[in-house]
Amino acid sequence: MLQPAVNVMVKAARAGGGVLLRNMHKLDALNVVEKARHDYASEVDGLAEEAIVKELRRAYPEYAVLGEEGGAKPGRGGPSRYTWVIDPLDGTSNYLRGFPHWCVSIALVEGAEPLHGVIFDPLRNELFTATRGAGAQLNERRIRVSERKELNGAILGTGFAPRERKRVGAQLRAIEALLESAEDVRRTGSAALDLAYVAAGRSDGYFEAGVHPWDIAAGVLLVREAGGRISDFKGRATGPMNVAFAGGREIVAGNVRIVEPLQKTLVDSGYAKEFA
Repeated sequence: MLQPAVNVMVKAARAGGGVLLRNMHKLDALNVVEKARHDYASEVDGLAEEAIVKELRRAYPEYAVLGEEGGAKPGRGGPSRYTWVIDPLDGTSNYLRGFPHWCVSIALVEGAEPLHGVIFDPLRNELFTATRGAGAQLNERRIRVSERKELNGAILGTGFAPRERKRVGAQLRAIEALLESAEDVRRTGSAALDLAYVAAGRSDGYFEAGVHPWDIAAGVLLVREAGGRISDFKGRATGPMNVAFAGGREIVAGNVRIVEPLQKTLVDSGYAKEFA
């Protein structure tokens, strides 16, 4: 049975997803803003976030909000120990091009750590949920990370964040090193879904730099509750808020046997050294 807060989060995620679905056939008419080089937002991102926040604040008006589009907002009555961390459309570039891989991501964070996480893929009607200490689910069925014991034959995910292009040479060297043993390295365009897929065992590991809290807060909890591990590029265990606010904003995720050799390859290839 889902926790009351998760039920509210699911309702909010479906509301945001509904906005995205209703507008996906009007892409040519959308107002699109380039927030930074190759980093886009559309009016639909804002509309979806408004729908999400409306549902969340209807139930929990005292909680703070940190949204990709709306920024940080206090709860009613001032500062709160609880914060909704929201990405109303993770995979905006995919969405704007009609590439069918994007999602809604919502986490409820206490301090620096997530209590609940929801990632919703409206196109596939796939709902990933997690509660700290209670496991992770996909459409209410328990999920676990993969059982792969080594990098040999692994499927890995990564991303090329626009703000990290100055380090792309080092990242490509790391990918070259990984492909000596891994089966493939894939770039889907959605950090949240990458983490959800690791939690569901669809991929074996994931690494990326330049992530923000709203990109990974729900996904980090999903991976942990599915039996996986999260670290930064230097192998230090970390949470979604502190990793995402650090200088390089690095994350490595996978099952406990994959994370260590994946992270070690990032070090040995010189990629990890690019980050203070």
